Parts: sequence; C-alpha cells; structure tokens
Amino acid sequence: MKLLIDADYIVYKSCAAAETELDFGDDVILVTSNFSDAYNATQRELAKLKDEFGTFSSVILFFSDTKNFRKKIMPEYKGHRNRKKPCGYKRVINKLKTEYEVIIMPELEADDSMGIYATQNPGNVVVSPDKDMKQIPGELYNMDERFTITKESGAAWHLIQCLSGDQTDGYGGVPGIGVKRAETLFNKEGYSWRTVVKAFKDKDLTEKDALTNARLARILTVDDYDFTKNRPILWSPSSSYEVNCGAGSKDEGNKR
Repeated sequence: MKLLIDADYIVYKSCAAAETELDFGDDVILVTSNFSDAYNATQRELAKLKDEFGTFSSVILFFSDTKNFRKKIMPEYKGHRNRKKPCGYKRVINKLKTEYEVIIMPELEADDSMGIYATQNPGNVVVSPDKDMKQIPGELYNMDERFTITKESGAAWHLIQCLSGDQTDGYGGVPGIGVKRAETLFNKEGYSWRTVVKAFKDKDLTEKDALTNARLARILTVDDYDFTKNRPILWSPSSSYEVNCGAGSKDEGNKR
C-alpha cells in the first residue's frame, strides 16, 4: 500500500507560515522567508501522515502543474486564486524531489494526477482534504476520517458537484441548488445525466452549461487520459448515462 498525498496544500501552508513581513515605512514592505523553517514544517506534516497509517510501502507526493487544462474549458476557472505562491514554494518542492517520488503531470492539478494514478494502480490510499477526491474509487483519507469510495458513490458525487458547482474553484451550479438539495433531487429522480440536464433547463440554462460544469468538476481517472498524446479526454456522457447506486447513495462511501 502506497500513500498518495496531495502535497500542494501541505507545502503551501508550510511556506506561508515561514514568511515574515518587514515594514520599512512609507511604501516599502519586504516579505522574507526561512527555507529551513518551511522545509522542516513540510516534513513534520508528512511525518504525521506516515504515523497515522503506520504500515505502508512508500509515499508519492503529487503537485499541480503551472498550467491547467480547465482554463481552456472556462478561462475564469480559479481566477480568484491568481495570487503568487509563498516564498520558497518551488525550492521546497525541488528539495522534496530528492527524497520522495514526486508526480506532476502536464496541465493537470494534483487531484487529477492522483485520480489517474489511484485508478491505474488500485489498492493504495489517497490522502487529501479536497472534497473533489470523493469521486475516486478506493481508499480516501481526508485528514480526519478514512473512507472507502465505491465506483457508484464516486460517480454520484461527480453529478452532485455538477449541479451544486464549486465556488472555491470559481464556478457556480444551478441557481438555488446546493449539495443537500442536489442529493434530494437525485434520490427522487435518479442519478442520471437526464436529471442533470432537466435541472439546468428548469433554470433557463442549457445542456452545454451542464456539460461545462461536469467537465470542470470531473476528477480525471485512468480512463480520462490519453497517455500517447499526454492530454485529458474530456468527459462526454451519453443521453442515457445513469449511475446505478440506488436512492440511498451517499456522497462519502463507507467510513472506516
């Protein structure tokens, strides 16, 4: 068993905590950082995760590429997050590469790279606080609890996110529909693409709008990536697409 760790947020948090702001008055404010503090904080966070599991064969760290294919789908995607990385961020990653296996795939976020690896190599544990990872079948540790995500519950969560949108990523859903209302709707009407499209059209939106949301929300799996051309295969459901998970489907699979 390997630990597949979303290391983006760990390094970001550690580097941000190591920054110091020096105010020289007038218009001059200088931000400095202590690299050792940032790197040691990163290693402490990784050590906590290793201790949480005890027995595992190895650790793989996943980071997002500087380019993001979702911006080709919607240029405004994560536009509100266009702030620079904290001091030392790249240097910490380069140092980690000398001690760990690090995976960064072209134009993919860390979530996608983990999703591809986890579905290509089942039996490992995804370690991430990101709710998007509830789409990926297998074991998930969200920094609080450990879950088993089934293929059906993962596909259902993708449809829920399609309807509810994700404001933290900069795209909205169907007006008036959040996660809870989406779950209620799907449990009543069925977890299907037909239900998604109807919900969008009921609010004077289009199937094209629904497909844009679905592609933004989709965390890539091994079936969503062209390894020959090194690029994603955009999700395209049939009109009869349906998730056979029953009315009791939950967004989190089974807790452990």
